[in-house]
Amino acid sequence: MSIRLNRAQPYALGLFRVVIGFLFACHGAASLFGVLGGSMGGGTVPAGTWPGWYAAVIQLVGGILVALGLGTRIAALVSSGSMAYAYFKVHQPESLFPLQNGGEASAVFCWAFLLLVFTGPGAVALDRLFSSRGGSASESEPAREKARAVSV
Repeated sequence: MSIRLNRAQPYALGLFRVVIGFLFACHGAASLFGVLGGSMGGGTVPAGTWPGWYAAVIQLVGGILVALGLGTRIAALVSSGSMAYAYFKVHQPESLFPLQNGGEASAVFCWAFLLLVFTGPGAVALDRLFSSRGGSASESEPAREKARAVSV
């Protein structure tokens, strides 16, 4: 069973990336364009206001990039940082625990994006398409690392 799960790991990670990116982009779209119920009870965030408008732009752009798997690690790092900022600046002053201060989404997005920074995009990502042009298209990243370790 472990062998099958290990083989499916890149695809599960890719699906995780797509879902997290899509959900994050939806938050940004709601704040910027008023779709999906809008921002905090309807409406949009006024353009250029700090930090709400900038956070919404990061959510929309970062979410789309992560969902597509394009520049995944950098987009995930910026997105994770924005959610850490949101948690500690907006939610944490109300109470320590996310359940009490309404910061569950910020905390979960922060850790999910941080995970993607370290794991990479998984399978079926545009990052893989562009990175295969730089090296051998038939070799995967772990195979190249293993080959380097053997040759040293």
